[in-house]
Amino acid sequence: MLNHVVLVGRLVKKPELKELENGKKVSFITLAVPRSFKNMAGEYETDFIDCVLWDNVAVSTVDYCNKGDIVGVKGRLQSRIVEKPEGNRTQLDVVAEKVTFLSSKPKEGSN
Repeated sequence: MLNHVVLVGRLVKKPELKELENGKKVSFITLAVPRSFKNMAGEYETDFIDCVLWDNVAVSTVDYCNKGDIVGVKGRLQSRIVEKPEGNRTQLDVVAEKVTFLSSKPKEGSN
């Protein structure tokens, strides 16, 4: 079996770091990934893909990336159940194993 995802896209917003009660660090990012073909109206559409980053990958991404930066994400798909008042639904997330910074620079004041 194989569960492998590779994406290249732009960050929709500035990544933020959260620390969980157990000490793990996490960041949730959304990548805007343009499709490689035109729709019926002759326009390129864009997919917005949610990714979850853990620990060192999350910290590095928050330190070096801002809204609009292009990044590459290598990871895997993971499903989870989201409970809503109107009923449960399944959501797919990309769990990043590696993030490559393709057009970013260190934030001011970072070491």
